[in-house]
Amino acid sequence: MLKHKKLRTNVFRVILFLCFGAIVVKLFSIQIVNHDKYVAEAEKLQVMQNTIVARRGEIYMMDGDENVVPVVMNAKVWTVIIDPLVSRGDRGEIEQKISSIAKDYVVISDWNEVFDSGLRYYVVARNVPHKQAQAIKEAELDGVWLQATTKRVYPEGVFAAPLLGFVNADGIGQYGVEGALNSDLAGENGVLKTVKDVNNIPLTIGNDNVKIPAVDGKNVVLTIDRNIQSKAEQILEEKTKEFEVENAEILVMDPNTGRVLAMAQTPGYDAADFGNVRDASVYQLDAVMDAYEPASVCKTFAFAATIDQGKMTPETTFVNNDVTYANDDTWPIRNLSLGHTGVITMQTGLSWSLNTASVQALRLLGGSETWITDEGKQKLFDYYYNRFGLGQLTGVELVEAEGLVYSPENAPAVTYANMTFGQGMMITPLQIATAFSSIVNGGDFYKPTVVAGEYKDGEFVKAEFQDSIRQTVSSSTSKTMRQMLVTARNLYKNSADYDSGLYIGGKTGTAQAVKDGAYVMNETVATYAGFGAESEDEAPKYVIVTKVWQEGRALDGGTHAKPLFDEMSKFLISYFKMKK
Repeated sequence: MLKHKKLRTNVFRVILFLCFGAIVVKLFSIQIVNHDKYVAEAEKLQVMQNTIVARRGEIYMMDGDENVVPVVMNAKVWTVIIDPLVSRGDRGEIEQKISSIAKDYVVISDWNEVFDSGLRYYVVARNVPHKQAQAIKEAELDGVWLQATTKRVYPEGVFAAPLLGFVNADGIGQYGVEGALNSDLAGENGVLKTVKDVNNIPLTIGNDNVKIPAVDGKNVVLTIDRNIQSKAEQILEEKTKEFEVENAEILVMDPNTGRVLAMAQTPGYDAADFGNVRDASVYQLDAVMDAYEPASVCKTFAFAATIDQGKMTPETTFVNNDVTYANDDTWPIRNLSLGHTGVITMQTGLSWSLNTASVQALRLLGGSETWITDEGKQKLFDYYYNRFGLGQLTGVELVEAEGLVYSPENAPAVTYANMTFGQGMMITPLQIATAFSSIVNGGDFYKPTVVAGEYKDGEFVKAEFQDSIRQTVSSSTSKTMRQMLVTARNLYKNSADYDSGLYIGGKTGTAQAVKDGAYVMNETVATYAGFGAESEDEAPKYVIVTKVWQEGRALDGGTHAKPLFDEMSKFLISYFKMKK
């Protein structure tokens, strides 16, 4: 009996020893081997880390020369966040309360997924207004807290939406200014890390409290003049109805600075309801994103190059037969405007937009009257690409398309012949406006910009003015081209109604549309580029580029794009108080 008791005692001692050993091993594992792991787990339970959301910068437009007006603002809203581990015991009440109070702002569809996720931070509602947020706060739900943030507000709805862009549900800027300048507008979020109790109430004690302040985004002031932009959009609405087309745009630039004063297009959308669109193409800002063949607007560039090289004047003559060929190429290049055959001047060729005249300018540029030479191709490329910046990024503060201008080594003579009247190349309306501005302003090329500065501490801080990047043509060439463009514009009888006493010129473009890499015969894109000055000796006040297009419609530069220029020009004459 005593022997059995002794045996049981020994067994019990062994068991106690093994248990004690297991405890020691476990403590060693917790305190030494896995120390960092368990500290981190404890910190998750004891420490609350919140993101301090940076205030997104607002967007302003100019109102005249000095004043600015907000066009994109912020409204304070709240995000509802829960800690499923703390909230799990009251999941029914939490689901019922939040779903009832903030039903229009809840962003989850399955509450079981929330509570079974194993996460410590779960967003269940966004953009909750003050009234509803206060009700949730007063409900005193365990493990539920509110995080203040902002919601983007576009007070004028569809106004300038393709230019401004929008902010998506994740707070990231998309398209237009919101997308291109997202990093500047968004700022940098901060961090608040603090010891908490079981109800996620921050405690004021502890050495683990950390606060890294948020850096708010910049308030960006655009060069866009709200008054000019508004008028441009009004003109687009009226003219698209009149012409029964859907797609049109107006770009207005200060040719003496490169500042964009308006960039309007239709159709647009409501930035506050950006998901309610027929298709995503309306988000694209056509003036910078659509590289297309602008047609005869490019005659302005080809003529300027040849005149600048001293190879021709407006009075230079050639024989026009309404058809010509690029060297030995068998494909005929024809004029759309017929009946000006015989010996005519280059001015007549530009005024009537004759393709034979621009091809002749290319021949003369290369030192020949009958042949397109390699020298002519190289010089045209130098002017188009290197000087005028066609077919390359402009550097504007927006996402833009590069376009395409073939180098002379990779293109036959016929391609360069077509390039003189704007086919066989792809450029954007902004590239047209920038190059055209340099031709009419005396030869100065300015990088285009849509940023006028920053609105900081209640004051408009202007961006530093950027000087001309390069000289594209001589001042004498610029003067000659202005007169040629004025003469070309004067062919249109209805221009004289308000042009009289002022110096206004321009050039049409009517291009066959390209579909799947081939020209189509039943669809054309209409373009017009022009300028306005008080007199021959005064610098131009503005440059306007207009574009009109419609699926399956043959549109004309003079009939459809020029009227948009006319109306915009008429407004600017008054707005800038130009003296006749």
